[in-house]
Amino acid sequence: MAGPMSGVRVVEVAQFTFVPAAGAVMADWGADVIKVEHARTGDAQRGLMKVFGLDAISKGSSFHPMMEGPNRGKRSIGLALEKAEARELLYEIVRTSDVFLTNFLPEARQKLGIDLEDIRKINPDIIYVRGSGFGPSGPESNKGGFDSTGFWARGGSGAQINESTEFFLDQPTGAYGDSIGGMTIAGGIAAALFKRATTGETSVVDVSLLSVGAWTTQFSVNMALMVGGPVPSRPPRKYGSASNPLTGPYQTSDGRWIMLAMLQPGRYWADFMTAAGRSDLATDERFDTGEKVLANAAEASDVVAELFATKTYAEMTAALESQEGQWAAVQNTWEVGNDISLRANGMVAKVEDAEGVERELIANPVQFDMTPVSITRAPQFAEHTDDIVRELGHDDERLIELKLLNAIT
Repeated sequence: MAGPMSGVRVVEVAQFTFVPAAGAVMADWGADVIKVEHARTGDAQRGLMKVFGLDAISKGSSFHPMMEGPNRGKRSIGLALEKAEARELLYEIVRTSDVFLTNFLPEARQKLGIDLEDIRKINPDIIYVRGSGFGPSGPESNKGGFDSTGFWARGGSGAQINESTEFFLDQPTGAYGDSIGGMTIAGGIAAALFKRATTGETSVVDVSLLSVGAWTTQFSVNMALMVGGPVPSRPPRKYGSASNPLTGPYQTSDGRWIMLAMLQPGRYWADFMTAAGRSDLATDERFDTGEKVLANAAEASDVVAELFATKTYAEMTAALESQEGQWAAVQNTWEVGNDISLRANGMVAKVEDAEGVERELIANPVQFDMTPVSITRAPQFAEHTDDIVRELGHDDERLIELKLLNAIT
């Protein structure tokens, strides 16, 4: 089945994850995404051999999850854009493209001839998309950024998660803000394509890591703006919640954590306690009405914590399955990759790597018509250079000439 973006061509001049992730989503949705990499060095992310102390590339193969995630489904061409011959090839691609996608800084865009005016001169109808650290205007428009700086640190998440920690906690995983930001960019592109299709007018789309970071923390930021100062930090607790004993994390006897989110404790208390084998607490005079559960929330949280501490993770999850309230296991990365609902909904996609080995990748979270996405691997460096140049109408003699000029890979 053709994807909703079939027939759309995207030309991407970008590195790392933030903006390339948007190209990957577009490819998932059926677009033809041409990834432009420097003819000699390629995407700098290809050079990451270690991530958080782990090997970034599968031993004995070229499978590189840090490249596969934000680049699957694309075609790669190696162009030395500092050379006029390479820029002319890029402009030929631009002429037949719908979207130009970049995260290069303004100075680099001007130097390489890929700024808005340069691209619109070639294709006035193209949608021009910029991903940046801090936005296209203001004193930091020329400043670079990564998700650890623009999204996590500046966007408010870092401060909120570290209110009561001895050591600073960084993002929970690599490219955390980048992946959220890439999805945001893809949504912006979809809106711009719709606008062009319905009005004939093109757009410039801007998304910054800072703006995505502020959007994700908007509840607390909006509260701060309302009260005129930082939102007071919440006192740390070992478990549960100070105001509702059926919300928050609790630890089982074997060291696993389970998150409760029963926002109406009066409705769920009796059912929860009966399922957990403590029906006596369902009718305990301290907790036999919703008002009492809330009034005695601190004591009730201690009771729930003690209950969890008597049961293993398997015992507690089995008990929770039999009651109505909302809860979730706190899963590690392996468990997420094997989550029954992710797999039932086709959100873990199979892909064949360059060596022909079947791998799996997390699919982007948008699904159309209840149909799991079908994806292909990320391209090897400049893998499709010859094919793309030939598609532009150049013969093999010209191909060799361009390679001798070091304009293409």
